[in-house]
Amino acid sequence: MTTEPVATEAGRDFIRDIVQADLDAAKFKEIVTRFPPEPNGYLHIGHAKSIALNFGIAEEFRGRCHLRFDDTNPVKEEQEYIDSIQADVHWLGFDWGKNLFFASDYFDRLYEWAEKLIRDGLAYVDDQTQDEIRLTRGTLTEPGKNSPFRDRTVEENLDLFRRMKAGEFPNGARVLRAKIDMASPNINLRDPVMYRILHAHHPRTGDKWCIYPSYDYAHGQSDAIEEITHSICTLEFEDHRPLYDWFIENLPVPSEPHQYEFARLNLTYTVLSKRVLTQLVRDGHVAGWDDPRMPTMAGLRRRGVPPAALREFVKRIGVAKANSVVDVGMLEFCIREELNRTSQRRMAVLRPLKVVIENYPEGQVEELEAINHPDDASAGTRKIAFSREIYIERDDFMENPPKKFFRLSPGNEVRLRYAYFIKCTGVIKNDAGEVVELRCTYDPLTKGGNAPDGRKVKATMHWLPAAQSVPAEIRLYNQLFSNPSPNAANFAADLNPQSLEILPDARIEVSVAESNATEPMQFERQGYFVRDKDSTPGKPVFSRTIGLRDTFAKEVAKG
Repeated sequence: MTTEPVATEAGRDFIRDIVQADLDAAKFKEIVTRFPPEPNGYLHIGHAKSIALNFGIAEEFRGRCHLRFDDTNPVKEEQEYIDSIQADVHWLGFDWGKNLFFASDYFDRLYEWAEKLIRDGLAYVDDQTQDEIRLTRGTLTEPGKNSPFRDRTVEENLDLFRRMKAGEFPNGARVLRAKIDMASPNINLRDPVMYRILHAHHPRTGDKWCIYPSYDYAHGQSDAIEEITHSICTLEFEDHRPLYDWFIENLPVPSEPHQYEFARLNLTYTVLSKRVLTQLVRDGHVAGWDDPRMPTMAGLRRRGVPPAALREFVKRIGVAKANSVVDVGMLEFCIREELNRTSQRRMAVLRPLKVVIENYPEGQVEELEAINHPDDASAGTRKIAFSREIYIERDDFMENPPKKFFRLSPGNEVRLRYAYFIKCTGVIKNDAGEVVELRCTYDPLTKGGNAPDGRKVKATMHWLPAAQSVPAEIRLYNQLFSNPSPNAANFAADLNPQSLEILPDARIEVSVAESNATEPMQFERQGYFVRDKDSTPGKPVFSRTIGLRDTFAKEVAKG
């Protein structure tokens, strides 16, 4: 029997090969995967790889993928995180349908199975403190030591465990441990904790429980209850697989899933530790979980990163067995490639310098035609007003330019995009000697940007009409860290002080200001930008998704 997967762009990898082999061997009738996040924070780009893998395999092999929340620690869990995770999965382009589950759905059955392990002599209640358990666990070269409570009778263990459940004991007074092997070379098998006492209100179960299962105990059994066929985890869980299998073998579970591990995503200039991300938010280094500098999917979405670009990025990096670090440039390439294909073009002047075209008639305004996308004629055109007073980019003018500066300078002629040739005839400065305004002339015969006499100019510049443009705030984002390998233990030392630059006096096209579109657009010659949620009717705010080319690495190299 051979089951052909649905045609896919995802390519092949060792996990997909395993799935295909299992189907060929008629091992399963249907492939069932799951994405099991903990609702104690926002998802980051590393989770995008896992989401795309689990949901992608389910789609390709005509199976199903469950979204299951591992909600076993009520102290750190919030409904906000549950909502954000569901929004992120949908935004990335996947859907779980009716297959939304919570580990808390299985608390009753997990408790019953824990009692069975006690009755079978495979679990016991330990009165040692957390520190004592850690000290007696041993090391990679030395075996652990048996707990003095390891040989309690079945009756005593059942009595204590039931009293733990009834709430008789304070937090930390006792734990339930699996009885496996304190001398095992795999530390995870040295009598791991299955339940701890935690008097805390649970978002879903309320105050019904004051003992909660560990991840290692709840996870595999939840997989078995849901009849997951391929439990796909990142490599840090490889050493946990023997424990995963031990529970499956010693409990009356309805199915026997198998765990497979793949390399997690690591990116240069990026920290994906949930602890660090939480601290960045709590310490005010960023403006929240959806700060556009954050590697969270909420941050990427707010920054205007298209979900298609993330899916393409995950496809390109592939699924491997060995950990590696991916250059963030690959992610940026995927973002630029997608935005170049889909984004309409507009003009914005980020650092305005006023220009008065002295030979242009006062009071005259004409409409010029501008294309919306150079590679997509179906995107159409739009009208841009042209008048005597315009704004150009401050960086596009130099009073005393070097030899290879081809933009505007005194006596030099340039082309205005969609408009005319202009020549600088005068410079106005303030008392501090700063250039505040330019005087220019235009050639009325060069409308549309071409000279009938065939003369050429070496620069084409963007611009906006002074009266028919709108003030806006522009936020320029760079990498949050200046070190390509940030130190998670001392991340604050690697924070990039230039990760955000705010330009409060930018100008944008009227059509951009009046539109409530949430899709990114290209500001010509500037980069890709998206309207931010901080926008108000009187002051739109736009954030830079990414520049037209990679300049950050060069800036870091210069120091």
